[in-house]
Amino acid sequence: MTTTKFKGTPVTLSGEFIRPGVPAPDFELVRTDLTPLRLSDLRGRRVVLNIFPSLDTGVCATSVRKFNQLAASLPDTVVVAVSKDLPFAHARFCSVEGIENVVPASDFRASGFDAAYGVGMTDGPLCGLLARAVVVIDPEGRVVYSELVPEITEEPDYERAVEAVKGC
Repeated sequence: MTTTKFKGTPVTLSGEFIRPGVPAPDFELVRTDLTPLRLSDLRGRRVVLNIFPSLDTGVCATSVRKFNQLAASLPDTVVVAVSKDLPFAHARFCSVEGIENVVPASDFRASGFDAAYGVGMTDGPLCGLLARAVVVIDPEGRVVYSELVPEITEEPDYERAVEAVKGC
């Protein structure tokens, strides 16, 4: 099992966190219009998964805003904001914040995404939500970069994620 921390306290995650070099597991998340979003729908494009606990926290909201800015300069790239927030919350946040370059997607239906990518928190105060992580997938569907942020209250390394996107 993989662990991260929340305010310095260890948190256990479901399964092993996904590593570069492996085929990215397909998933089915829910878009804001309640239609499915599958990784297979994005094949042939570079994909950035910005994974986080909830849009209702400052760090999570900041990461979506930052990836929205970065996505505008990444051709042939889809940035997907993934959390267990309901699709309605994703829609509201994106509307209020003017988020146009990120695809919001919810894992509220427990599709197995959290276990497949090793990001589901199984204990601690945020148990049941997703840990903060970034995964970059190349157009052929292989993971080329992954970062499990060691402290959930901190932002991911945006520069390294963008370098990984540009390198694939």
